[in-house]
Amino acid sequence: MVDSRPSQDGRAIRRRRECLKCGGRYTTYEYVEQSALTVLKSDERREPFDRNKVLHGIKLACNKRPVSVKQMESMVDAIEAEIHSTGRNEIPSAEIGEMVIARLREVDEVAYIRFASVYRDFQDMNEFLAEMNKLRRRKPTSPGKPNATEP
Repeated sequence: MVDSRPSQDGRAIRRRRECLKCGGRYTTYEYVEQSALTVLKSDERREPFDRNKVLHGIKLACNKRPVSVKQMESMVDAIEAEIHSTGRNEIPSAEIGEMVIARLREVDEVAYIRFASVYRDFQDMNEFLAEMNKLRRRKPTSPGKPNATEP
């Protein structure tokens, strides 16, 4: 181990390591183990919370978008912290999905629409367009630019 320090507001320990064989360096993060969280799926199954699944979903939505891995990891950190702050040991997957959607909406509109279209299971173009119109109504206009909902 080359270096070790607190990271992510004290929620993790960042360790810089070096391979003894090849000399390559890499970083690992160790997280403080919180009480076990269970996710209640829509089909009533229960499974352990997996932050990597949340990160994977965010990465898919952000593919080829100007969102850094650090931003994505920060979103997952915030979601996990929000879940733990509820004090509950079980959380519906729908709540986690809404937390992801809320954060993606603030970071990247295209990633938000990608995630929402899969998560909310849009059945046709009308549902997709309705979500786009909601996004347009939320977005403040820049000075000199007309609102997208105005003619």
